Amino acid sequence: MDSILMQRRLFLYNFRNLRKAKGRRETYLCYVVKRRDSSPYLPMGCHVEVLFLRYIAAWDLDPGRCYRITWFTSWSPCYDCAQHIASFLRSYPNLSLRIFMARLYFCEERKAEPEGLRRLHKAGAQIAIMTFKDYFYCWNTFVENREQAFKGWEGLHENSVHLARKLRRILLPLYEVDDLRDAFKILGL
Repeated sequence: MDSILMQRRLFLYNFRNLRKAKGRRETYLCYVVKRRDSSPYLPMGCHVEVLFLRYIAAWDLDPGRCYRITWFTSWSPCYDCAQHIASFLRSYPNLSLRIFMARLYFCEERKAEPEGLRRLHKAGAQIAIMTFKDYFYCWNTFVENREQAFKGWEGLHENSVHLARKLRRILLPLYEVDDLRDAFKILGL
C-alpha cells in the first residue's frame, strides 16, 4: 500500500494543540507500525481509533512476533474508544501501543474521559502529549510539506507543557495506587 500524505493545511488545523479547540470535531490518526506493508496515514473521522483496531485485527498478527504501533492523534481517545483500545491490548499481549496526542478530548467537561485514559494506561498503552519534536516528526513523515521545514505556532510549547501536566494529573492516581501496591509488596503486607 502506498503512503498517503496529509495536506499541510489539514494537519496544521487539526493537530494544533489549542487549549480550547472549538469547531474541531474530527479525529485524525497518523500511525507507524513496525511491519512492511503498512500505510502511515488512515484518514477517517470520528472514532478512528476503533476503525483502526478493526483494520489491524484483520492483519492476522503472528502471536510469535512482537509489534510496536505508534499513533499520533489530534485528540485523545474518548472513554468508549479508550475501553476498546484497552481490551484490544489485553487480547494482543505481543503488541505495544504508544499514543501521542495533540489535545485532550473534553477532559474538563466529562468525568468519563479521564477514567478512560487511566484504564488505557493501565492496559499498557504509553500515552503522552505531543511536543515540538513529535510535530516535527509528523510533519516530515505524514504531511505533504513540499520540503518546507516545520515551523511551530505561537504557544505550541506552552500548550504542550500545560496539556502534559493535565495528563499527568489525570494519570497520577494510577501512579500513586501502583506505587502503594509496590510498597506493600516490598513490606510483605
